[in-house]
Amino acid sequence: MSGASGPASGNDGGRPPKAPSSQGRPAKAPSSQGRPSKALSSRARTRLAAGTLLTPFFALFTVAMIVPVAYALWLSLFTEKQSGLGFDGPRTVFDGLGNYAAALGDQAFREGFWVLLGYCAFYIPLMGGGAIVLALLLDTALARARRFFQLALFLPHAIPGLIAALIWIYLYTPQLSPVVAAMEAGGIGFDFFSEGTLPSIVNIALWEWLGYNVVIFYAALQAVDRSLLEAATVDGAGNWRIAFSIKLPLIRSSLVMVLLFTIIGSLQLFTEPLILSRGSGSAVTSTWTPNMYAYSAAFERNDYGLAAAASVLIALVAAVLSFAVTRFTNRKEARP
Repeated sequence: MSGASGPASGNDGGRPPKAPSSQGRPAKAPSSQGRPSKALSSRARTRLAAGTLLTPFFALFTVAMIVPVAYALWLSLFTEKQSGLGFDGPRTVFDGLGNYAAALGDQAFREGFWVLLGYCAFYIPLMGGGAIVLALLLDTALARARRFFQLALFLPHAIPGLIAALIWIYLYTPQLSPVVAAMEAGGIGFDFFSEGTLPSIVNIALWEWLGYNVVIFYAALQAVDRSLLEAATVDGAGNWRIAFSIKLPLIRSSLVMVLLFTIIGSLQLFTEPLILSRGSGSAVTSTWTPNMYAYSAAFERNDYGLAAAASVLIALVAAVLSFAVTRFTNRKEARP
């Protein structure tokens, strides 16, 4: 009887014995060999989609930006000179940095940067300060009809700069403008085309771009966490303290971006003074700003090498100023 019960005695509860594994180790779970290939294919599809979407941008950027800049650099190294007695016409010769030396040595070109410096001294504080104040007013709970004021402030930006300059020339002309007539009736005499040239241009630029920057600041303020504002209000902070201690520090990146765009736009000042130079008795000359100097060199003197060199110098100044502003703001953010 014991022999009949022997095989079952090693069996726990009558269950069949487990199959012995090799070398006493438990059997490994089957490895999923398809997962790495699936991950690689997913990455490949992502890269392909990104490349497909970015290719049109890079193609347009190359055609519209890289190629013109490279052509301007190439053009700035050449100049036209008369051969012999001039009967054969001008011929293009390599001049190296001669055009750059000519532009920097021209007093009219250098004075254009002094004009831009005065323009920036008026324009940047008024633009930045006005846009910030208006955006803070729109962001407060006391503001009414926000959509109306946003549209009213942004609408001048939708008007092309050329049309805006023509409108303001009409408002500046003494024989036509109702504004000038009202000022003269009140005993205020002011010539917008001579001694008031710089304020007149600053006024046009503010009218065009103030609403655009207000929209940027207002959108950044809307992203501020409202719980922080509520906590500050509960702690007894007033509207001024909340605005300057909480809101403005939290939209610092937007402030820096607007400052950079404003500086670059100021260096490109062209349309407003060009239109204003057509007014009677205007103090604006054909070389009043560096951009106007390059335009005059190209289309009035037909000196395309000098115009290209002046354009490259303007771009270099804009790049240096942008780098300086970015470096300065990054250092301030890195401070504890």
